[in-house]
Amino acid sequence: MANTFANDKRSVTLALDGFGFSENTNGVDKAARTVPEMVKYGLDNVIVTYGQAKNFTECFTGVGMTLRLDMTTGVYDSSVPDNFPAFDVTDALKVGADSVVIMNFPGAHNERSTNEFATMLASQCDEWGMPLMLEALPFGYPVTTDDSNAPGKIATAARFSEELGADIIKTRYSGTEDDKLIAGNCTIPVLALGGPKSGHETYFDFVEHVIACGASGVAVGRNITQDEKPMAVVAALSALVHDGATGAEALEIYNKLDK
Repeated sequence: MANTFANDKRSVTLALDGFGFSENTNGVDKAARTVPEMVKYGLDNVIVTYGQAKNFTECFTGVGMTLRLDMTTGVYDSSVPDNFPAFDVTDALKVGADSVVIMNFPGAHNERSTNEFATMLASQCDEWGMPLMLEALPFGYPVTTDDSNAPGKIATAARFSEELGADIIKTRYSGTEDDKLIAGNCTIPVLALGGPKSGHETYFDFVEHVIACGASGVAVGRNITQDEKPMAVVAALSALVHDGATGAEALEIYNKLDK
């Protein structure tokens, strides 16, 4: 856990695992190769696939590494219709991971299978002393209904996943005041999913909001990998997560950096 989170128990995590469930992977390889530099700007942890853990080893030696153990059953379907258990904790140990993650879908058609995989992993993780992150996504991967983005429903999914044995929760935030229910319903750290692909002012305000609502950090993908100044985004996020900066202060940090 100490490699996933900084000394203040908070984390700026970069999600590089898009190749496992998406075609939208622009910028991921470039970002992976610059992780050592991102660490200097405040990056704490990366989420990677098994292939990345093997093939980008030199890039991940100075940062926490969370290995994704599941993959989509339909890589050309952006809705991630289902996932399957591709790897387990012993594979994570082979590549030197500090923690592992899978998606589980409370309320979805595949709720039972994803939760059964989660409980199996929780037992295995406890046996090996490996932290388990569950990406608790109510009703499935995409936001398709009001309920799938409702803080109360997200809070229930997050706590249910904690009871399955998670050590860390990763989940979506709605951007509304009721988001305080999410971390408030858990006794373990909650990381907020990346957030909207939007202008920097809107995005940094969103991150300020989730931290104020009790999140222990963020897990960010395309808002870093597809930005023209990824180091500046990392520096701004680090200020928001670790230093209690406001969205406006984070925007100043972003604007001052040129890479």
